Formats: sequence, structure tokens, C-alpha cells
Amino acid sequence: MRVLKYILFCFVLGLAALPSYAQQDDQLPQKEFVYGVNFNTNGGLIGGSMIKSSRYLHDSWFKFWALEVVEVKHPKENRRYSSSTGNSFIYGKSNYLFVLRPEIGREYVFFRKAPESGVQVNGVVAAGPSIGLLAPYYIVYDYTDYSRGPNAVADYRVEAYNPEIHTDFENRIRGSAAFFTGLGESKFRPGLHVRGGVNFEYGRYREDVTGVEVGFVLEAFAKKMVIIPQADNAQFFPSFYLTLYYGRRK
Repeated sequence: MRVLKYILFCFVLGLAALPSYAQQDDQLPQKEFVYGVNFNTNGGLIGGSMIKSSRYLHDSWFKFWALEVVEVKHPKENRRYSSSTGNSFIYGKSNYLFVLRPEIGREYVFFRKAPESGVQVNGVVAAGPSIGLLAPYYIVYDYTDYSRGPNAVADYRVEAYNPEIHTDFENRIRGSAAFFTGLGESKFRPGLHVRGGVNFEYGRYREDVTGVEVGFVLEAFAKKMVIIPQADNAQFFPSFYLTLYYGRRK
């Protein structure tokens, strides 16, 4: 929350300074490369990461290609904790959903940044395919036969979570398996996405790129993406996003 308040405060200061910088006639840079982290309404604490390469076209226009990798979560994901180990797991979850978003787009400079200070405001539109990866969600399940008393042999198994089989979530589920378990069993799901946003670039020097982009992404897949079988699963995923990025230009 403090980070968001700081960003909004920077926006206000930057926007207040726009008129004086909008009149600059300095030549726009020819190339730019940035990378950053993504926060969005369909993700967790950190939604994913991105890279982007831009090239000057003409006037105030740039063309770019970008690649974003995010995890999409179901809105009804409910984290629980094992009573025996204290480790967490997502009740009812069958699959992770990771999405790769290669895209091409255009960027228009509304207000230019002064050579050594200030803020630059750009509008962004982009589109491209969405490569969905449904990876099975694995847990550690306790099959130990406790009826044997002291002679019971611990029997813990890493298995893809199936709520119809792994029914004793209070006593037998000992937590999630390692994060990348099952990634090699992912199923590909094709889709498309479009993006529109505004980014605010800051930087003390002309060669540095530091900024934040806010906007909206609409994504659609050919089939419903089953993350939690017992809940409603979507085919369309609208989301708002905020990306913090850093890079260089020349």
C-alpha cells in the first residue's frame, strides 16, 4: 500500500511538471530496452515479469515487441494450512495457469521528458497470442497406516491434487509440493490478448529509463481454463495491471 501511495504521489508531481517539458524539441532516442515486474488483478503478490524492446519510427511514434510471463490465479483460491506440518496448500486447486504473452505494439509520446529530469508520458497499444500452460498442482499426501500404532511406517507421496481422491485435507495433506513439480506435464492452451495503457517514464539522465505503466489487458482462450474444478472457470480474463520497469535507451 505504501508503494502504491508513493507511485501515485510521483504521478501527481510529474503531471504538474508536464507543460514545461512538453515543449522540448530534443530528438527522441532511437532504441530502448526495458525489463520489469508486473502486478495485476488476476495474479498474486507479484503477477509476473516482462521485457520490451522499442525502436523509433517517426514523429512521436515507436514500435516495440515485448514478452510478458504471468501466473493467473482463480479468484476463489483458498489457502489452507496442514494441521500436522503447518505447510500451506490451495484447497481444491488442480492446475496452475501460466501465460506467455509475446506481443507487438505501438507507443506514442504525449509529453517528452526534459534531458536531465522530469517525466515522459506515453500511450501504449499492443496485441499478440497468449500461450497458456496448465500445469498440474501437486501436493504431499500422507498415506501412512496409523492403525498399526508404533509400527506404522511413514508413507508420504507427491501426487497431483485431486479433491475427489485426497479427501482428508485436514489431516492427510501435508502441504504443496515444490513449485515447479509437474511443469513438464503442462498442457498448452492457445489464446489471444490485447493491451492498452499509459506509462510514465522517470530518470535523472537521458539514457536511463525508469517508470511505471498502468493499463488494461483483455485475454481470451479457446477453452475454459480449469484451475479449480469445483468452481466456475473462465475462458476470458480481463485484468488491470501495473508494471514497474527499468532499462536503457540510446
